[in-house]
Amino acid sequence: MLTLLTNDDGIFAPGLAALERALRRIGDVSVVAPSTEQSGVGHAITFLTPLTAKEVFDGPRSRGWAVDGSPADAVKLGISEFCPRRPDIVVSGINAGLNAGINVLYSGTVAAAIEGAFFGITSIAVSLEYDEHADFDRAAEIAIDVIRGLLSRSPPPGSLYNVNIPTRALRGSARLRVVPMSTSRYGEAFERRVDPRGRPYYWSTNDPPPPPSPTESDVTALAAGDVTLTPLDFDLTHRVSIDALAEGAWTITPRG
Repeated sequence: MLTLLTNDDGIFAPGLAALERALRRIGDVSVVAPSTEQSGVGHAITFLTPLTAKEVFDGPRSRGWAVDGSPADAVKLGISEFCPRRPDIVVSGINAGLNAGINVLYSGTVAAAIEGAFFGITSIAVSLEYDEHADFDRAAEIAIDVIRGLLSRSPPPGSLYNVNIPTRALRGSARLRVVPMSTSRYGEAFERRVDPRGRPYYWSTNDPPPPPSPTESDVTALAAGDVTLTPLDFDLTHRVSIDALAEGAWTITPRG
């Protein structure tokens, strides 16, 4: 089995290195990742300027290819140029910070997995709650257990999954819950500050926190200390509205 491994924290990120070590226990790994951190870039791609890439080494060992672009760019180039054959799965992570709730829509980590799913390849995004001294090796062990469980279920080509690991799950036994993505709005506030030259600037915060919810979601399960697994879909069509909008006649005014 060949895994294309990428991330949005950059090719030198410790989470990428830990996940690469773990993934090599289940098959071959090709690493193609952004050359610098690309957190929060979503599904941006580069098409107005050329993409550059270079092979990065750790002593005599190749660490993989560093792409001067977005996570989605890295996946596209990895599949079309750098993997020795078509990968069986695409894995993105381990991200330093959770990608749950509406953050999924901003996440470069998740976008890289979505790009893999575009190619019809089973793709998994993996994120760990932020900690300055994060235990990425333990998180990688948990991620491999989840990936093995997914593959044992023979998911259809192009399946897309989001895995989040809270810090509490790294200690003792961890429980996995399959839950939907929360769509509650949070983290909308900005803190206004003034720089030394008297100019105002604004720093995004995590306030307000996610509101209490009576329904189970990735946000509520993570708050309880559980590992979360969420199947995702990139089709944004609101299908319930299709028939209602199609009723009756629509008129487009002819050009005068």
